Amino acid sequence: MNNRPFGVTLLATLAALAAVLAGIRTLQYLGLLPFTVTFFIGDFSFRTFNLWAAFMWGLLTWIYIWLVRMLWNVEKEAWLFLAVITVFNLILDFVVLVGGGTVEDIGATFLLNALILIYVMLPGTKRAFDMETMPAESSAPSPPASSGAEG
Repeated sequence: MNNRPFGVTLLATLAALAAVLAGIRTLQYLGLLPFTVTFFIGDFSFRTFNLWAAFMWGLLTWIYIWLVRMLWNVEKEAWLFLAVITVFNLILDFVVLVGGGTVEDIGATFLLNALILIYVMLPGTKRAFDMETMPAESSAPSPPASSGAEG
């Protein structure tokens, strides 16, 4: 196990918070927790059951828990996986917004995923996962330099 910098611990904590939010959404789609909508005159709560949505949110909860374990152990693959999952969630939040959802529907997940993505792309975070730089030059040999006297 590598030494875990504070930033990696923070990412693991944010991923754990995302797992909790996904778990709450799973319970909402199973009908165990109500959805709450706020209107001008007050709150309106309702319960719904959607097995497919509950399965997908449950799968996302499991993925986040797995990701927390990878981040806690500072595994190199966790950096890329977290970036991909975060971008995927931001795209889904945008689709919900375009599809008629409100900012209240996606507010917490959008802010959390945006914070995670910004923090993942910082150079110090990349350095912690040994992902700071990629080789700029290819392994192909360069052509010989011209001496100026062609002839």
